[in-house]
Amino acid sequence: MSRFRTVEISEPPADFEGLRFVTVHSAALRGRGDITVWSPGPPPDRSALPLVVLLHGVYGSHWAWALKGAAHRTAARLIASGSIPPMVLAMPSDGLSGDGTAYLDTPQADYESWILDDVPAAAAEVESRVDPAAPFLLAGLSMGGFGTLRLGGRHPERFLGLSAHSAVVSLDDLSPFLGSAPQWPVGVEDPDAAVLLSGRSDGLPPLRFDCGLEDPLLEANRALHQRLEKAGVPHRYEEFEGGHTWPYWERHLADTLRFFGGILAARRTEGRCGH
Repeated sequence: MSRFRTVEISEPPADFEGLRFVTVHSAALRGRGDITVWSPGPPPDRSALPLVVLLHGVYGSHWAWALKGAAHRTAARLIASGSIPPMVLAMPSDGLSGDGTAYLDTPQADYESWILDDVPAAAAEVESRVDPAAPFLLAGLSMGGFGTLRLGGRHPERFLGLSAHSAVVSLDDLSPFLGSAPQWPVGVEDPDAAVLLSGRSDGLPPLRFDCGLEDPLLEANRALHQRLEKAGVPHRYEEFEGGHTWPYWERHLADTLRFFGGILAARRTEGRCGH
């Protein structure tokens, strides 16, 4: 039985390179939400596939990771080369309020539940090999990086791994990207990802993040790295050439997917050892 009152899915003849476009009526959003879903194609069996959810940044929507960042092409190339196992990508909108919602709950919408519960359920409507109740892998860029870090710190049991590119670390970092003064909920919990994550010395899923050397958020990402190191929170931090741009995110999504592939391989090995 569907979680949603209504579900609209693009027809296969209209698919673009395996992408399908989904609109669901979400109780969490109190309205419709859009998701782009990519599946690696027919498998040799019907075994479950891991789900990767990619969060976009300010100004964007569900199509940005695919149609500006070619995320599905990167995943297809890495799967074909054997660098990562087959996986499904789900790329949701953030709720489309203002220039960006930061994936924060408001009196008008439960954006956390949208990402944590509705997006996996919507992906399963498209690809039956996705288990909507299973932990998944979460990544994001810029504002989506903030969403990744914050949701990962608040709900670590829901994720197998976390990865952020050019992450906004606190709501103060996000304000310069917005066209008008943001209307964040009064007393929002955990407005600073560094404070939240540095208090989780154990229990976090595997975490990585990176930033470009020409990115205005570089110092904030370095400060997050230093704070996590001081707190003894395991993580991987990397810096690369580049700025706060789509060429940077398209290039380094491959690092995220390889990182996730390593997590999945380790889990498979542990499962075999457990038997």
